[in-house]
Amino acid sequence: MTSTPSAPTSSSPPPATPTGALRVVAAGPGATIQDLGRPGWFSAGVGVSGAADAVSLRLANRLVANDEAAAGVECVLGGLQLEALRQVVVAVTGASAPITVDDTAVALNSVLQLRPGQSLRLGLASAGLRMYVAVRGGVAVEPVLGSRSRDTMAGIGPEPLQAGDELPIGPPPANWPVVDLAPLAPVTTGPLSARVRLGPRDDWFTRPEDLFEGHWQVTDRLDRVGVRLERPDDQPALTRRDSRELPTEGMPLGAIQVPPSGEPVVFLADHPITGGYPVIGVVSEADLSVVAQARPGQRLSFVPVRARPR
Repeated sequence: MTSTPSAPTSSSPPPATPTGALRVVAAGPGATIQDLGRPGWFSAGVGVSGAADAVSLRLANRLVANDEAAAGVECVLGGLQLEALRQVVVAVTGASAPITVDDTAVALNSVLQLRPGQSLRLGLASAGLRMYVAVRGGVAVEPVLGSRSRDTMAGIGPEPLQAGDELPIGPPPANWPVVDLAPLAPVTTGPLSARVRLGPRDDWFTRPEDLFEGHWQVTDRLDRVGVRLERPDDQPALTRRDSRELPTEGMPLGAIQVPPSGEPVVFLADHPITGGYPVIGVVSEADLSVVAQARPGQRLSFVPVRARPR
């Protein structure tokens, strides 16, 4: 993001050419810059962060021929509007929502050419939660600890987007996009499932297998840190057999932590790196995007994954 330069004095050199290629006209709720995160800093107390739905960000980058780890824009439920300051190539992936370039409807998961002055608008998502915009060359804000991701829990990385921000774009990759559209099934509003490997603290629960019975309901207590789930009244709750305090221990991405209320929290990209409640299981990395796109009220079932024999 670039700030507006102050007016030059009579002795000042002429202002530099703006580096921004996209201007934020409207940010919508919770729009941030994200890449694939900053691994390797756990010992310093800094989590990985990165796109909550890494699958969608990777796809958006592939569509515009970027490296999969290039930074893009993550927004929640839509409402984002970007104006092209010069000719750019973009792609939008993730949640299903109406997308327009000026007043023309365009497709999700497609390669879009924007001329200077044209606006890309993301409407309200009808299914899924998070949308991703990749631009050819990647969003080239200053990295922090090797990543351009905003960590909302630690408060590091570029600030959340606001109207008036200008996004600088890096040099274009050598290759050009090879497809116009990725033919993917749309994000669903129906029941979801995610694979889970039990442990490391499943032995702290009377019946850990109850995690897989029936379904859970996604609550409105969700963000980039995690998603809290609740049980329908007619289905078994998780009960602990051990009421001792658990020493603080490391928390992996996808950990299903169970507080005393019995309502599990699935940790997402900006999760804390340590915690004191028992982790009954860990969601498969391949299915974290499913959880990241889950909306309040949606059903989520867990499927057990057995450890491979040694």
